[in-house]
Amino acid sequence: MTTTDALTVRRNELVRGLLDILPADAVLHLAEALRPYECDGLSAYRRLPMAVALPSSVEQVRAIMRLCHRLRIPVVPRGAGTGLSGGALPLSDGLLLSLAKLKSILNLDPVARTARVQPGVRNLAISQAALPHGLYYAPDPSSQIACSIGGNVAENSGGVHCLKYGLTVHNLLRLEVVTAEGELLSLGSDAPDAPGYDLMALMTGSEGLLGIVVEATVRLLPLPERAQVLLAAFDDVARAAAAVGEIIAAGIIPAGLEMMDKLAIQAAEAFVHAGYPVAAEAILLCELDGTNDEVSEHVMQVRQLLLRCGATEVRTARDEAERQRFWAGRKSAFPAVGRLSPDYYCMDGTIPRRRLPEVLTRIRELSVEYGLAVANVFHAGDGNLHPLILYDANRPGELERTEQFGARILQACVDAGGTITGEHGVGMEKIDAMCGQFAAPELAQFHAVKAAFDPDGLLNPGKAVPTLHRCAEFGAMHVHHNELKFPDLPRF
Repeated sequence: MTTTDALTVRRNELVRGLLDILPADAVLHLAEALRPYECDGLSAYRRLPMAVALPSSVEQVRAIMRLCHRLRIPVVPRGAGTGLSGGALPLSDGLLLSLAKLKSILNLDPVARTARVQPGVRNLAISQAALPHGLYYAPDPSSQIACSIGGNVAENSGGVHCLKYGLTVHNLLRLEVVTAEGELLSLGSDAPDAPGYDLMALMTGSEGLLGIVVEATVRLLPLPERAQVLLAAFDDVARAAAAVGEIIAAGIIPAGLEMMDKLAIQAAEAFVHAGYPVAAEAILLCELDGTNDEVSEHVMQVRQLLLRCGATEVRTARDEAERQRFWAGRKSAFPAVGRLSPDYYCMDGTIPRRRLPEVLTRIRELSVEYGLAVANVFHAGDGNLHPLILYDANRPGELERTEQFGARILQACVDAGGTITGEHGVGMEKIDAMCGQFAAPELAQFHAVKAAFDPDGLLNPGKAVPTLHRCAEFGAMHVHHNELKFPDLPRF
C-alpha cells in the first residue's frame, strides 16, 4: 500500500468515526471545504488537514478526542484562526478541531465580577456583555473584535492594556480542559487560590500542546472613573523609546503605553484618520486611568516628563471620541501596514525596557542590510516588539530573506536579555529560535511536561517546543551560517 493509499484509508476511518459523533455538516473532508482552514494568520505557511471537525458541545469534543486517541490521529485545535505564529497550521495526516461553535457566555456574575465562557466567545464580546454592569475584561489584543478566548488562553495573549492589568494568565480563575484521551479536567478555582500545583497557569500559553480549553472563567474589572490618553510626538525614535523607561521610573504605571514609528504612523493615519502627526518619527500613546484626581495629577506629570525627554508635541485627547480614535489607529496598525506592501511579516519579541533604544537601532541597521522596510508597532511599556517587515512573496527569494531578517531580530531580542515571543506564541514560526534561547536540560523538561499530559504526542505535534535532535542539527547550522532558519513548510 502506498503512502497516499494509507492516508486515504485513515481519512475514511476518521470521517466515519466523526460522522458517528457529529452531524454531517459539522464534518468537513473535501478539499474545497478544507481550504479555509489551511492556515492561521501566518498565511505564508499553508497545509490541508485530513478533515475538520466542528463540535458544538463539550461532550462532542470529548468523544472526538477519544476517537482520535484510539486511531492515533494527531489533533490541531483552532480558535478563530487569528494567530500569527502558525500554531493552528494543520497536519496533512491529522484532524483540525475547530472550537468556533462553542461560543456561549454561560454566566456573567456582576457581584463576583466573573464571566464563565466557552472557548469560541470573542474577546471583545465579554466586555460588551459586561458593560451594562460597569465592568470589562482587561486583556485586549489588537484582534479582539475577532479572536476567541480559547485562543487567547492558548497563546497567553495580552494587548495594549496588559502593562497595568496583565496578560490572559493574570485574568483567569478557572479552566475546563479536555485531554488527549478525552478526559475532562477542572483547573484553578472560583476562589482566589486553590491547593496543588498551578496547572491552570501551565495550561495558559501552552499553544494546544497539553489540552483543549472548553471553558474559561475570567475576571472582570470595574470601569475606571476616568481614562485619559496623551499622544506625544518625537523627531527621533530612540528618544521616544527612552521616554518609556522614564515614565515607569517615575513610579507611574499607565494602563497602556504604546509606540509607533513613522511608517506605522503614516499607514494608520491614512487608514483610520486618527489625527496622528504624520511628520513625526515616532509617537507614544500613554493612557492613564483611575480616579479623576489621580488621572489629573498623572497627566500633568507625564506631560512634563515627555517634554523633558524631547517630545516635540504632547496632546491630550479632548474627549472620549478622540481617545477612541487614538486607540483605533494603534489597533488598526497591522491591517493599515498591509496597504503599503503586498505582504508583511509580523515579528513578536520582548526585551527589557531599558534596551529599547539599542534594539530599535539594531532593527534599523538590519533593515538596511536586508533591503526591506520595517514598520515598528509595539507595547512599549512592557518591551513587547512587533516589527512588521514589508516584502513581496512574488519576488523569488524575498520570503526567505524576510525570514532570515526576522530571525536576526529575534536573536537581537535574546541577546538583549529578552525572549523570542511576547504574546504571539512560538507555533511553527519560532520553533528553531527556541533552540537559541533554551539549553538542552530546559527543553528536556518541556518535553517531560508534554509527555505527562499527552504521552502519545497527539496534541498539536511539532509545534512550540523543538526536539533535542532538531536543535542539535540547528546548532550546527547556526555555527556555520550565523543565522536562524524556519521550518521547511509549503509556502504560497
